[in-house]
Amino acid sequence: MRGHWRTPVAAVLIILGCVLAPLSVLGVWTANQVSDTGRYVANMAPLIKDPAIQNALTNKITNEIVTQINVKGLTGQAAAELSQKGLPRIGGLLQGLSGSLASGVQGFVHSHVYKIITGPRMAAAWTQVNRVSHQALVAALSGRGAGLGAVGVSNGQVTLDLAPLVAVAKQDLAARGLTVVNKIPTVHTTFALFPSKDLVKAQKGYRLINDLKIVLPILTLVLLALGVLAARGHRRALIGAGLGFAASMLVLGAGLAIARIVYLNSVPASVLPADAAAAAFDILVRFIRTALRTLLVVGLVVAVGAFFTGPSAAAAATRSAFSSGFGWLRRGGESAGLSTGPVGRWTYAHRRALRLGAVALAALVFVFWGRPTAAVTIVIAAALLVVLGLIELIG
Repeated sequence: MRGHWRTPVAAVLIILGCVLAPLSVLGVWTANQVSDTGRYVANMAPLIKDPAIQNALTNKITNEIVTQINVKGLTGQAAAELSQKGLPRIGGLLQGLSGSLASGVQGFVHSHVYKIITGPRMAAAWTQVNRVSHQALVAALSGRGAGLGAVGVSNGQVTLDLAPLVAVAKQDLAARGLTVVNKIPTVHTTFALFPSKDLVKAQKGYRLINDLKIVLPILTLVLLALGVLAARGHRRALIGAGLGFAASMLVLGAGLAIARIVYLNSVPASVLPADAAAAAFDILVRFIRTALRTLLVVGLVVAVGAFFTGPSAAAAATRSAFSSGFGWLRRGGESAGLSTGPVGRWTYAHRRALRLGAVALAALVFVFWGRPTAAVTIVIAAALLVVLGLIELIG
């Protein structure tokens, strides 16, 4: 019975590590994308370039400007003044054209606002708005000042103040001849980000995960490492840990898919069109998706690597095939007069240390890459295989 405790303990440790892995991804995302201004702006910047978001902003700003201009009201006043000055027929004719004039002005404003929204000036203004609003967003999430600055809570939604964007639109419209917009006061129309009922949840999650943003990843890796070390079969445990880690990333992906459905169902079409809401969600969580795909590949690479270094028939046959191939290359080179000489002898004598060093170097490259993607992970793994092959070949 001696040592039988190791298997269940190892299993529990690995399972706990795999459970904490998705939380670690969310914690790091929260810290990097929400608490860091530069990364927050980089996360929000693509929104202004999405067609659905552009259409939603165009409609929102157009409606606000047209409402403030009040073409029908201005036409009615002008018709009344003409009637008072003895021109009732002209006044009546002008009054009858008020609907057409309002429609024409709205079309003019909408077409030019769309050009402004899709132009470089608005992209720069959008970046500036999000940079300025970042501190307010962090304040809202941390609970120190929800509703301060450009981010607030209105009509059940956490909103972003579009006043700077409306100001840019007014300047361009005035430059194009619609000078009446200069009389419009500062307009604080808003753009919905997410339901305010989720703000309390976001605040709780932000505080908890922000406090654990460093602890969670470290704890995850420690639990997985302890699970592998505690197991009676380290290699099999490493395979299980790699596959479990990859599976936890699939669970995170499924969770994001469910969260997307819940979010879209919670946003009324009157607040934000469905296509714009979907685009906003997909853009805002794209870094999480990149991270989970990358870590999924990492888990699979670790599992595959552990498997092919094991004693199974398939692993042994694969290693034997590679060894035979390298042997054939060496013999071919020697028959052609090539020899690695002292370098080959030294490589053979230190081959174990060189293999460990190559693996450690690959791990360091991955860790310090910055924002590694799944493709980067695959390239690093392929480069490691090439280096290990060269060690075998030269030695």
